[in-house]
Amino acid sequence: MMTDPQLIRVISSNANLERILDNLKEGIIAHDLDRKIFFFNTEAERITGWQRDDVLGKDCHEVFGAPLCGERCSFCNGDTPPVDTKEYTIKIVSRDGEKRRVELSQTMMTDKTSQYVGVLASLRDITELTELKQKSRSITSYSNIIGSDSKMQMVFQQITDVADYDFPVHISGDTGTGKELVATAIHNEGRRGGAPFVPINCGALPEGLIESELFGHVKGAFSGAFRDKKGRFELADGGTVFLDEIAELSKPLQVKLLRFLQEGKFVKVGGEQTISVNVRVISATNRDLKKLVQQNQFREDLFYRLNVIPIRIPPLRERKTDIPLLVTHFLKEAAKHHPLKTIAVSKAAVAKMMDYDWPGNVRELQNAVQFSIVRCSGSLITEDHLPLELRDLQCYPARPGPSRKLDSEAVQNALRKTGGNKTKAAKILGVGRATLYRFLNDHPEAGASA
Repeated sequence: MMTDPQLIRVISSNANLERILDNLKEGIIAHDLDRKIFFFNTEAERITGWQRDDVLGKDCHEVFGAPLCGERCSFCNGDTPPVDTKEYTIKIVSRDGEKRRVELSQTMMTDKTSQYVGVLASLRDITELTELKQKSRSITSYSNIIGSDSKMQMVFQQITDVADYDFPVHISGDTGTGKELVATAIHNEGRRGGAPFVPINCGALPEGLIESELFGHVKGAFSGAFRDKKGRFELADGGTVFLDEIAELSKPLQVKLLRFLQEGKFVKVGGEQTISVNVRVISATNRDLKKLVQQNQFREDLFYRLNVIPIRIPPLRERKTDIPLLVTHFLKEAAKHHPLKTIAVSKAAVAKMMDYDWPGNVRELQNAVQFSIVRCSGSLITEDHLPLELRDLQCYPARPGPSRKLDSEAVQNALRKTGGNKTKAAKILGVGRATLYRFLNDHPEAGASA
């Protein structure tokens, strides 16, 4: 058995230490405070496509550029990082052009006197794992968005596809579907992740102030303008501007926004100097912009500028299979912020939730869960703890006539015909969705073998 002094001698040998690090399944990159790379292991070579002889002694920014050394880098301005450890997921393009999804962890290295001497970065390639999950539709959350329904899987794929490009994205969806979450995900997944993400609610800003909020103003531009002020576009330089409720913009502001999208330049209110910024623009609305264009309420040319890549978020009523998943998520989130005992939801309560149409979508569901937590004094949320509109909900069978009695074989056949779509299977069986879900809860083997 090796003694401690022997072990120390083995590890202290540079050749042995390099051999150990070269056999890790994670890429290891180390650089000093001047960003000069002094270690680069075999897995880092595989992930990045660079050979160690090409990078040792060189500035990591000059070698890799964005996004590996992108907006999240703590050394862009030569400043010492404010935190010892930083973790995030990025997408990179290797030297040979392959796209890879990488989990990156940065850790500050110190000497014996606890002074910072450099950075150790570890890279874990999760490209194949992510692709496998997407193909098998086993992803239940993506960049803080919860959902396993096929419609949400499609949204996840769209986010992945569009994140690498700076083309304008327009997100449509009902109130409460999570449009800002999708916009944030697009920002974080792309090369601008780590740069400012500036949301603007166009419907919440007073008409007289919105131009100043967007483009800023100079001192004395109007009554109350006591100093120069940067607008949201200037604050977002290098990052992303999210224009929520874009349909609420007035016609004059639509003209100025169109000019900015065409030129990337603007003039502050009351100013004369032209300012250029580099921002990505993502917009969103719960209204039909095409219809507003036809009604002459929204400029057609601006619509086409914004709607380069459209993403539609399905309402909750179109992905009710995600409700149990979302309820579990909201219960966990509530437990993080409030010291609660473990709370579960009864099958009857879940069935009520499945039969409700959720006009307020995911936001309304979250409110309902929080309401139920407050009302529940025990460890199980029942129908009696739900909001009044859910408690008073009358559930009817999908077809007129007596309710059909289900059996495992019929359920399996229906699920097989619909490719596992429980809503369509319920229609084939002639029962309500809640009835089918109750049956599957009581007979899990019927769903598993379908």
